[in-house]
Amino acid sequence: MMSIYEVHFWPDNKKIKVRPGTSLLDAGNRAKVHIRTRCGAKAACLMCKVKVNDQSGLAPMNTNERLKLGSLVHEGVRLACQARVTGAVEVHIPEDPLKAAIRAQLARQAEDNDLF
Repeated sequence: MMSIYEVHFWPDNKKIKVRPGTSLLDAGNRAKVHIRTRCGAKAACLMCKVKVNDQSGLAPMNTNERLKLGSLVHEGVRLACQARVTGAVEVHIPEDPLKAAIRAQLARQAEDNDLF
């Protein structure tokens, strides 16, 4: 019987069940969770970085992913296009940099308005 594992995406709090060997990028797409990417899952653009604190539910990094991530490897960062599910896993998707910049700008404007 084929095993099925749950992938839990934060901050969206979406869960999806996938077969072993599914990439986090594919799991995210199926769960309707937006993970930025531009290179077609070739580990070239490095836009699909996600954080996985407990990586026991993921296959070990391949050499290419390890080289691309460098020191981020020690911070629990994985490339969603390369990381393959081997068990239940929780994935934290970082905020889109543009959205983060807009949110910070809006927060600053709100603070400025409070001063007057």
